[in-house]
Amino acid sequence: MPTRRRLLALPLLAVLAASGLSGPAAAQDIQERTIRFGHLNNTDHPTSFGVKKFAELVAARSGGKIKVQEYASSQLGNELQQQAAMQGGVQEMLVASTTSLAGIVKEFGLFDFPFLFSSSNQADAMVDGPLGRMLAGKLADKGIVILGFFDLGARNVTNSKRPITKGEDLEGLKLRVIPNPVFLETFRTFKANPVPMAFAELYGALESKAVDGQENPYSVILSNKFYEVNKYVSATNHVIATNPVQISKRFWDKLTAAEQKLLQEAAIEAQNYQRVVSREAASKAVGELKAKGMLFNDIAPAEVARMRAAVRPVYDKFAASYDPAVMTLFRSELERVSKL
Repeated sequence: MPTRRRLLALPLLAVLAASGLSGPAAAQDIQERTIRFGHLNNTDHPTSFGVKKFAELVAARSGGKIKVQEYASSQLGNELQQQAAMQGGVQEMLVASTTSLAGIVKEFGLFDFPFLFSSSNQADAMVDGPLGRMLAGKLADKGIVILGFFDLGARNVTNSKRPITKGEDLEGLKLRVIPNPVFLETFRTFKANPVPMAFAELYGALESKAVDGQENPYSVILSNKFYEVNKYVSATNHVIATNPVQISKRFWDKLTAAEQKLLQEAAIEAQNYQRVVSREAASKAVGELKAKGMLFNDIAPAEVARMRAAVRPVYDKFAASYDPAVMTLFRSELERVSKL
């Protein structure tokens, strides 16, 4: 695998190698365990495919001793409920947005800054590199361990009113957003009316016209049939989203070193698989959304540049409240990945 995709695994694997556990795990080091792995997406979504790949790898490498049970479609609650359950040791694993982690370590809000990246490779490099590791390290004493980052894709606006061709077209639209200050401030900048709402409530809100639209990657829009309740889909690409693969630290600390190694390696392999699947699905989803009757439009590069400039105050506002050491690393990492 590419070097940068191994980075998250390196610190743990180095410890294991030093302990003499870098080879295949001895049978006695693997115990019978069940992992409840929750997420918000449907079972036809690339997130689910990544969870299934992880489950297959863990089952094969543990000789069937460690079983991963997938709970899709918010079966275990919304993001915040599942994170609380994980911190309390009631739920073992979760894959969800960096956005929801901002309530635990506020600097995760950096990944919600609009128009940061021009490609998925840049987003990968940012979370796989020193900044991703620094922020993951801040979660350890909050009850969460990060094993990797799945791809969610570029977030795009859909609505029932009009195409979005420039920032001004967002004015007055009531848009559901993730309950996160950066998202709220971003859309307020464009004079939209952002409405924080749990994902599980979104389809009903669109159907009842409680909100005019929402913003999500194409695969999420397709999987959740938002084409039934929204007519327009616009390629705003305002955030390229990654979803941390999280495990309860209470559960993690109960594992043997061999079990930890097995889960970490399986997570990185599942991550790399899921990223490919997710990007292939996104490229196909636009055509499928058009076939379902949605009206699609791109946004001219000059208008994207105007939108990026308009939200600069959002960066400045939140950056002022973040850890200066994190911001220093963020700026240097952003410069590095922008060259990729």
